[in-house]
Parts: sequence; C-alpha cells; structure tokens
Amino acid sequence: MLSLLLLPILLVSPFWRQNPSVAADHTPVVAVSFRWFKDRQAADKVVMSARPPQPTTIEPTNSISRDARTDGTKPEPDPNREKIETRSASLDQIAQSASESHRIDGFTYEIKFKNLDSRQALKIFWEYQFKETVAPGNTSRHRFACGVRLKPDKEKVIQIFSTLSPGAVINVKNLSKGANRQFDESVVVDRIEFEDGSVWQRPDWNVEEAKAVVSKRDRAEVCRSF
Repeated sequence: MLSLLLLPILLVSPFWRQNPSVAADHTPVVAVSFRWFKDRQAADKVVMSARPPQPTTIEPTNSISRDARTDGTKPEPDPNREKIETRSASLDQIAQSASESHRIDGFTYEIKFKNLDSRQALKIFWEYQFKETVAPGNTSRHRFACGVRLKPDKEKVIQIFSTLSPGAVINVKNLSKGANRQFDESVVVDRIEFEDGSVWQRPDWNVEEAKAVVSKRDRAEVCRSF
C-alpha cells in the first residue's frame, strides 16, 4: 500500500531538480529547486542582455526604386494606392500588426530561491549548468543576474525566458520524450548583493566577467543574462 501511495510522487518529482551542493557551500541564498522547459512567448519577454547591443550595419540605399522598370523609365503609379479605402485598410493592418506581440520559440528557466540570511537580498548572480548525460565532457552554462528583493527566511520563484537552449546541440526527439533527460543539471550562486550594501561572493568567481551587470544601479526586479 505504501508503494502505491509513493508512486504519484515519484512521477511528479523529476520535473524539479534539487541542488544539494549549494547548501554545502554555505551560500546565504540557496536554490531550493529548479527546472527548464520549452516555451513560446512574446518576443519582448526574452531576457535582456547585460552587454550593450552591437551597432547594426546599415546597407547603402539603392538609388534605383524597387518599382522602377528594367528599362529605366519611371513606373506608372497604381491609382488604387491613393484611394482612401486602400490607405485606411493599410493603416489598420499596420496598427494591428504593431499591437500584436510577435511570439517566438525559446526556453523558460525556472528557479526557486530561499534566503537563509538575516539581510534582505537585492540581487543574485547565478548560473544554470548543464552536463550531457551521454557525453559528460559536453558542458554549458547560462548566467543571469536577477533583482529579487528577497526578505530573510522567504522564498521566491523566478522565471526567465530565453532563446538560448540548455546545450549547444539538442536532440529534438529526446526533448519530446522528456525535456530534462538529456542533462545532469545544477545551479550555482556566484554573488549576492544585500540591501545594506554588503556582498557575498564565491572566492573563485571572477567579478570582471559580470562587470557590466555589477556596475548597474537599478534595483528593479528584472533579470539580465551575461
């Protein structure tokens, strides 16, 4: 009878990963549980990057109109373009397209933090690490900095939508069977900034790698990748 009662629990628990190594490092804020899954959300929901965007390359404009004829003569205007009904319909279509958020495929990374410290945590730098089960030498990690405003002895769940996949190469067939079966996963907390201005940081963590994020003064509850 006991085995029958435990069966539903065993079927549900693999969707969440526990991270016992975090507590062993005496981290003031620990990852209680974490998971990831394929998702589809609006493009504006993608996690912001801490790095400034690269300048786009602007192609030189072509002096010849796309509507120009191949013989070089000026094209005849379409009289229907100037009609009020046509222009109104075009404007309505543009407005509708602008109001509808473009949705894209990606991955949601979800983590539950708990503050074991007596100070309120404002920002957490952490990374989601992946190791392929069939090829342990293939590893990857996604690093984030999140404003949390996490009070002492409280928990908070954070969800991050990203276009970055867990590994460099993903077998789509395996994902359809179970998204979390391809990797051994762990979460590492690298740095914690507290409300009183104090900081906890892993001794072997290189703060220069996240200098762009550390220098930011906004304490909004948002996440950035770096």
